[in-house]
Amino acid sequence: MKAKTLDDLFLDLLKDVYYAERKVLKALPKMARAAQSAELGTAFEKHHDETQIHVERLQQVFEILGKPARGKTCPAIEGILDEGEEVIESFKGSPALDAGLIAAAQAVEHYEMARYGTLRNWAELLGQDEIAKILQNTLTEEEATDSTLTELADGYVNKAALAAA
Repeated sequence: MKAKTLDDLFLDLLKDVYYAERKVLKALPKMARAAQSAELGTAFEKHHDETQIHVERLQQVFEILGKPARGKTCPAIEGILDEGEEVIESFKGSPALDAGLIAAAQAVEHYEMARYGTLRNWAELLGQDEIAKILQNTLTEEEATDSTLTELADGYVNKAALAAA
């Protein structure tokens, strides 16, 4: 059996994040509808549009590599999204719903930031500078979304959940 290389690992992780982004793309509209705060709903809608671009960028990376754009089932993102679904079901109508939605969304963002950071670093090591730049663009956007969610949580969402207790 041929030894696996960093190229193989890169492609494997790329398939993982491609699957994850496509699952997130389907989850974001539901999160936007569930949000009680118009501002949070708008943030989810904006990130949905960005996530579509992330999927397209990943397709571009697969194309550069000469590989088909195929996802690989990612149990981690499945679990994170299941937790978000549970928050929606368990806290519907509760003042704590938006705080829970932000927590669930940030779990997704942190997962994606870890994946994109690793992939970008590996792309650099593998001499794939164009791919590294593409991945960095997405990583920067994921970090900005995480920052927006933190601002919403710290600005009023968490306090509103606490005040209603």
